[in-house]
Amino acid sequence: MAGFSWSGLDARGHTAKGTRESDSPKSLRAALRREGVVVTDVTESRSVTKALGAGRGLGREVKLGAFFDRVKKGEIAGFTRQLATLLRAGLPLTEALGALLDQLGNPRLTAIISDVRTRVNEGSAFADALAKHPRAFEEVFVSMVRAGEAAGNLDEVLARLADFLEAQVQLRAKVSGALVYPILMVIVSALIMGLLMVAVVPRITAIYEDAGQDLPWNTRLLIFASSLIGGWWWLLLPLTVAAVWSMVAWTGSKKGRPVWDRFKLRLPVVGPLARQIAVARFTRTLGTMLKSGVPLLRSLDISKEILGNELLRKVVAEARDKIQQGESIAATLKRSGEFPSLVTHMIGVGERAGQLEQMLGNVAGAYELEVEMKLARLTTLLEPLIIVVMGGAVTFVVFSILMPILQMTEFAQ
Repeated sequence: MAGFSWSGLDARGHTAKGTRESDSPKSLRAALRREGVVVTDVTESRSVTKALGAGRGLGREVKLGAFFDRVKKGEIAGFTRQLATLLRAGLPLTEALGALLDQLGNPRLTAIISDVRTRVNEGSAFADALAKHPRAFEEVFVSMVRAGEAAGNLDEVLARLADFLEAQVQLRAKVSGALVYPILMVIVSALIMGLLMVAVVPRITAIYEDAGQDLPWNTRLLIFASSLIGGWWWLLLPLTVAAVWSMVAWTGSKKGRPVWDRFKLRLPVVGPLARQIAVARFTRTLGTMLKSGVPLLRSLDISKEILGNELLRKVVAEARDKIQQGESIAATLKRSGEFPSLVTHMIGVGERAGQLEQMLGNVAGAYELEVEMKLARLTTLLEPLIIVVMGGAVTFVVFSILMPILQMTEFAQ
């Protein structure tokens, strides 16, 4: 199939236009005619065809080609919010999807929604049409939409989904924003030290080598490091890249990822923060899905994938099996020892009071606030720490250079 851009007149005589996938211009005109649209112009568009090919939900999306044209979670959240508003206003689903097509700025998302609208027009369920595009609409999104369609409250579910996606985007933005400045400082510091070791230190230390003076240990160490970096950078650079790549590949493998995830949770400062972020995402997802009418076991299956940690994911999977046998959520999570006692206690209260969804939302809100506060404190501590480390490294270099000069001065006296 190819992608086409079309324009025409709808049943009310208003100008309409959009993009759609079809076998030929003739079949496209026939399909639009059944929707009450008289097509006046059809042109094949390579960009639309490419976007449709990238967005088609057959598991064949182009990852590298669509990197700069990918669908962001924030765009999905905006689309979901607008769609919920239109449905609440009484517009039919297909008409609401058509109204949003011209407002979407991302060509790939436009092509995806156009394909979804076509499938819905042909009789497919909205959730099934969304499921054809798993890279844009995750399983949690599709499951909640399916529950909303079954319960007849799709507009409410979409509004809840928009809240959920916006909360996820905000949490991710806070975590990323807290790490940007420290990472930038580390990179700049490494570049400065590299410049000193390669361009400045060899010129100064060459004077000491010509003088044949007995140098202190720190100056000898500085000369050795400068010679190693300056003379073998062409080997050190690919070795560093290979080491980083090997580490990333190992942490993403089936054997390495559980070990790495367990190690992250045991780190002094990073571990508790990573655990709180995972708990906040898990409780927010589980509470939102339960409130939307998704069954508990199905909600647990989907929510555990949100955790992003193999150890916690295994705990939830085991808890799901125990729940299926009749045990409570709080008891199974508490027994693992991996979820904070406050979380399991609040979940237990929610279960006994019949307000599990609300209690999960309270837990998520409390932990998201705590994550935000911890990130702010961590950023505040990291900045001076990096400055102190950088200052210490520069002080070592300067002291190692000046110390032989001071010794020469003492001997001269």
